[in-house]
Amino acid sequence: MAGTYSQLLYHIVFSTKGREPWISEAIGPRIYSYIGGIVRGQGGVLLDAGGIEDHVHLYIRGKTDGKLSDLMRDVKAGSSLWIHGEFPTLKGFAWQEGYGAFTVSKSHEDAVRTYIAGQREHHRKEDFKSELLRILRAHGVEFDERYVFD
Repeated sequence: MAGTYSQLLYHIVFSTKGREPWISEAIGPRIYSYIGGIVRGQGGVLLDAGGIEDHVHLYIRGKTDGKLSDLMRDVKAGSSLWIHGEFPTLKGFAWQEGYGAFTVSKSHEDAVRTYIAGQREHHRKEDFKSELLRILRAHGVEFDERYVFD
């Protein structure tokens, strides 16, 4: 084959440390925009982002020669540093240590985007812990619930 062709789509979710409600509706879009810049800097594309006060959902198109773990390290470290500099009242802000990453079929893109856009409404009915456990189970991820949350 003469070239490399790919469509590496990921739905990524991660929380603030201790699921503290740091991300207000006023600053969320700025954080997502900054994260988008980090993703672009690593050769990816942030297709969508959203969440509520204690966690973030990202829909990303990745590149073929990068490691997702490197991208997520850069996203979390870079955005945390930026948040501390941009919002002095958020000195205690931190992201949780890990993240959930799930591949997405292009045919399910609209469902993922709708899901991310509806986070505020969704979380009137389901908390983050229940949401993450449900997503892990839906994707057939093996896990020990004792170690999923800090």
